[in-house]
Formats: sequence, structure tokens, C-alpha cells
Amino acid sequence: MSTVTGSTSSAIASAVATTTASANATVQAAAQSIISGSTNSSMDTSSLVTALVNSKTAGQAATIAAEQTADNTLISAYGTLSAALSALQAAVEPLSDGTTLNSFSSTLSGSGVTATASTGAVAGSYSLNVSQVATSQVLTSSAYSATKNLASGTASMTLSVNGKSTTISLGSSNSKISDIASAINSASDNPGVAATVVNGANGAYLVLQSTSTGGSNGISITISDTNSSDDLNKLAVSTTNGGAITDASDLSAQVVDSNGDPVLDSSGNTQTYNPSQSTISGSGWTQTQAAEDAYFTLGGVGVTSSTNSVKSAVSGVTLNLTSAAVGTTQALTIAQNTSAESSAINNFVSLYNTLVTTMGSLTSYNADSTSQGVLLGDSTLGMIQNQLAKIVGGGVGSGSTKTTLASIGITLQADGTLSIDDTTLSDALQSNQSVVASLFNSTDGIAAQLNNNITNYTSSSGIIKNRTDAINNDLTSLTNQQTVLTAWQAQLTSTYTAQFTALNTLMATMNNNSQYLTQLFGGTNSAGALESNKS
Repeated sequence: MSTVTGSTSSAIASAVATTTASANATVQAAAQSIISGSTNSSMDTSSLVTALVNSKTAGQAATIAAEQTADNTLISAYGTLSAALSALQAAVEPLSDGTTLNSFSSTLSGSGVTATASTGAVAGSYSLNVSQVATSQVLTSSAYSATKNLASGTASMTLSVNGKSTTISLGSSNSKISDIASAINSASDNPGVAATVVNGANGAYLVLQSTSTGGSNGISITISDTNSSDDLNKLAVSTTNGGAITDASDLSAQVVDSNGDPVLDSSGNTQTYNPSQSTISGSGWTQTQAAEDAYFTLGGVGVTSSTNSVKSAVSGVTLNLTSAAVGTTQALTIAQNTSAESSAINNFVSLYNTLVTTMGSLTSYNADSTSQGVLLGDSTLGMIQNQLAKIVGGGVGSGSTKTTLASIGITLQADGTLSIDDTTLSDALQSNQSVVASLFNSTDGIAAQLNNNITNYTSSSGIIKNRTDAINNDLTSLTNQQTVLTAWQAQLTSTYTAQFTALNTLMATMNNNSQYLTQLFGGTNSAGALESNKS
């Protein structure tokens, strides 16, 4: 049987006393039923049996019921305690694993670029200049009749992108522009080409776009057709990737003639082109957008990327480029995210105080009403209170190197709760990150200690689980006792019913005999039949 606190044992005693008194009153009423039965009134056998059975079992039944109620109340109290502990553990986890204290924010002075800082970032400021963003190649075919098949016999089209390829089969009945687009999009080994049909004023155009940006993702097409005169052959195209970018000067080059002399435009200016962009050979297509890599400088260092989401330029920072940033120079600043740190620390203090309040309610005592908390005097809760208070009050380290929560503005109050001085905490986060990092280090920091201890309390093998398991075992035992008691009640009921039924029959017989004898011999106020016959 589980150990109960003073409040629960008092409740059990009160319940038993009340039930016993009620049973005694019922037995007295039943006894009067016997007296009534002996004086020519009908004896209430059912009430008598019920009263006698209750008199023998009521005390034990009340004890079992009261102990079951007490056990369930204890389990509920431990559930409340466990929930408050788990809420605190969730609050300290970001402080114990370093994710919050290694949190950085990023800002940009211009537009067209967003930056996200994560674990591994380092505070710093950089000059960012975007010269070119990464693009995907777009090819647009010549116009064809939407109803015309481009192949007259058996044919195939092979599309290649950056070393991957797929081949689609075409013929005289399935080579319309819409058929080709559908076959490309549904190819199971599609190398990264999206096909659409644009219906223009003079016909249907097949538009192909590489699904990946970058200069290496140009589209090449080879055609195999048994009829060399088919329009399908015009869709062959070869893409040459642009040149590598090592400097901003690689983004523009002079156009020269066969003699190597610069070619001038109509205004007399030297014509230039971008050698980093892809070029095509094939008369059936127009390259409406070239494939090219992004290029920018960060802190004066040139960076290329095949995508506009750049994760490799700065450790722990992801840059997302858009064309709006091209030609601009702006400042990228990476700084400690003190706002996130402050929020996490305040959340930890709030939920620690909620736990302290919960434990206080479970162990409360009111001298005026003599009411008390369910877990008043409970050794398990007392141990948890002491250990947690020791952690938050003890700090990290030892001797002259010991750091406490008070150093960042968090102090332990007389009632066991924590109080935050917002100014001191803000100053510590802004100017003394080493102290904050020491207090919440992932090895033996305040949050790490709390996290480990709470795990010991609430895990499947923790002390709260062991305690509730013991109470549940007691509930199982009480259920078994109730089953045995119920069976005994049924046996007593059967026995008493048989006995008092027989008694009732005997008393009825005696009553009939008494009436016969009175009629025969007479009573106190009358003469019997025999006397009357003598006269």
C-alpha cells in the first residue's frame, strides 16, 4: 500500500467513521423490524439483510474507496508536477544546447538581397556588390501550326542537361508541339527541362526552360528522324556553356572582327558581350534567356554560385540574391541575436517561477482552515524543490571563476522564484556575451544542469514514474480487495436472506398458532370457544 500524507489519511478516517455511523443506524432500524415482526407486523427481510451486510462490510468498503480516492489524487498531483517540469525543460533546452546563444541576426543596408544567419555564423560587417544573378536558360522555338505533326515517320528527341539526358519517342501521330511538350514533362528521367506551349498570333511556340539555374545547365537537343526533311529536325540545338568567372571583368568582353579589331556600334562605342553566358547553335531556336552563374564580391572577394541561394560565401549565412540587387553596393552586418537570447532567458525564468508556484500549491498549508496541499510533506517533491533551487542559486564554476545568474540580473527571491533586472540582463547580452555563454554552456551550464535533472525526474525510469508506478500498484491491490469484498457481500446476503426468510416463516406460523389458541381457549378480554361450549 502506498504511503499517504496527513491530509489523505484524515480524509480516509473521516469517510470510514461516517460510513460506520450510517451502517449502525441502519442496523438499529432493522432490529426494530424484527420486533415489529414478533408483534404481528410483517418483518422487512430485505432491509434487515442489507443492514446486517453493511454493518459487517461498510467500514472495509469505505476504507478501500477512500484509499482509492487518495491514490488517484496523488497521481493527479504528480501529473501536475510532471507537466510543470516538462514545460520548464522545453524552455531551457534552447539555452542548454547552444542554439539560442549561437543565434545571429543579419541586416542589409540595401534591397534585392536577403540574408539568414544560423549556427556557425560569426559577427562581422561586409561590403556586398552584386554584379550578376544566376539564371536558367530559356529557349523559344520558331512558330508552328498547333495541329501539325513535325515528324512524318519514326523519330526521337534526346534532351541533355549537365550530363543527364532523356529520349522521347515521336512519330507521325504524336509530334505536334503540344505532344512534344507533354512527352518532355512526363519523362521519368527528365534531366531538368520544363516545356510549355505558347500560342502566339502566328502559331504555336515550344518554350523550354532549364529547371536549375547556373551556367552549366544549358539545354542541348539531338534529333533522330528517318525523314531529313521533317520540321522536327529543326529542333536540334547545341548549347555551349559560358566561361568561368574569376573577376568582374570576365562579365564583359569586346566584340572583335576577324582581324581582332574592336567592332563599334552605330554610335561609335565598342560593342561588348557577356562571355559567362551560354550560347547556342541551331537555327530553330532563339535563346531568350541565357544560363549563367551569379557573381558578387563580399568584402572585396569575388564569389560565384550556380544558384541565387548562396550558403558557401560566409560560414553560417545564407544569401538570397535577386536581380534587383544587380549593380548595387550595400553593407551586410552579422550580429549576435540578443533579442532571441533575451526572449529565451525570460521564458526560462517565467516557467521556472510557474513550477515554483505549482510546487508551492501542492505543498501549501492553511492554519486557519487546516487545509493543505496534496503533496505536503512528500519526500519526492521536497527533493526536487531542493535540487532545482540549488542549481539556480549555485551558478557555474568554482571559487573566483564562479559565475551566477545574478551576474546577468537574475536573482533568487525569498519565496523561491526568480526575478529579472531587465537593464542588467540587456547590458550583459550586449556587452558581456562571455558571461552569458559561461552561464549557459552546454556542458555544465545552468540550463544543462536543469535539463539533466528534469530528465531524471520525468523519464520512463525517473523518480516520478517510480512513485506513480507504486501508487498504481496500490490501486491494483485495492481493486483486488474490492473484488474479494464484493464476493463476501454476496455470500453474506445469500446466507442472511435464507436465515431470515426461515425466521419470518416461523414467526408467521407461531402467530397463526397463537391466534388459534386464543380462539380456542380465550384471551385476557374474551372467552374461548371451549368456554362458550360449556355454557
